[in-house]
Amino acid sequence: MHVFVTGVTGYIGGTVAKKLLDAGHRVSGLVRAADKAEKLKKLGIEPVLGGLDDRATVVDAARRADAAVDTADAEHLYVVDALLAALEGSGKRLIHTSGSSVIADRAVGEPSERVFHEDTPFQPLPERMLRVAIDQMVLAAAHRGVHGVVLRPTMIYGRGAGLNPHSLQVPRLIGIARQCGRALHVGRGLNRWSNVHIDDVADAYLLALTEAPAGSLFYIENGEAELRQVTQAISRLLGLGDRGHDWPVEEAVKTLGAGAYTSYGSNSRVSATKARRMLGWAPRRDDLLPEIEQGCYRDFPGRG
Repeated sequence: MHVFVTGVTGYIGGTVAKKLLDAGHRVSGLVRAADKAEKLKKLGIEPVLGGLDDRATVVDAARRADAAVDTADAEHLYVVDALLAALEGSGKRLIHTSGSSVIADRAVGEPSERVFHEDTPFQPLPERMLRVAIDQMVLAAAHRGVHGVVLRPTMIYGRGAGLNPHSLQVPRLIGIARQCGRALHVGRGLNRWSNVHIDDVADAYLLALTEAPAGSLFYIENGEAELRQVTQAISRLLGLGDRGHDWPVEEAVKTLGAGAYTSYGSNSRVSATKARRMLGWAPRRDDLLPEIEQGCYRDFPGRG
């Protein structure tokens, strides 16, 4: 199968592309910079020079492929519109990457008992409404002859297999801890996020390409942790003791921006029972906290 991937130089897209190659698929990927295009060639990926706003380029590349995987930007409406236009009437698959932040709250480090499934109703925060609207576009694409599927990964961790091996949240918290001399969590850090290893995420994408019904949505998680537990693990990793430290949101927002509320200080608890049942997805990598202390983050640049 020939799969066109947006975001192929990124953390998720690069790992998915490598897994596709390992499985014997042909992969092409959208890339802006010529130097990164050369690096993709060396990995066996066919570079497609252009950006997310280059509609003609995106449409042509998607039409030439057997399926498309969008991992570039969960809130980029126009690239999704281009992909849907390209695949319209073909019956080909479009796997779109969203995220469990669509159900995040503004708990400022306080806990929540709510755990979401794919059919659990919710009202997204205003800043997540575009993301949810794009998800719904992809899910409704069957009436346009597109086999649309949406994946919502949770907090992803582990070393990626592509040009960018680093995730977002854990490395950022490590960098902040190193800079401040102590590991910090927003508020009391009792908020929880579901999480999942990047290799298990990539496995879910490969399964979605063959097993996911049109119009299906899947959360992708393999456990959860309090943000306080995450910062405690980071503190031990960096030799800063055995605890994380409260970070008033008024201070945290100066460093984290809005993410102090909608990411690092929020709850995002979901269940991937549906992915396990319908896709046969079976995550098998190490849990988040052992990975921080004993895995790839031991040689993360921010560790010192």
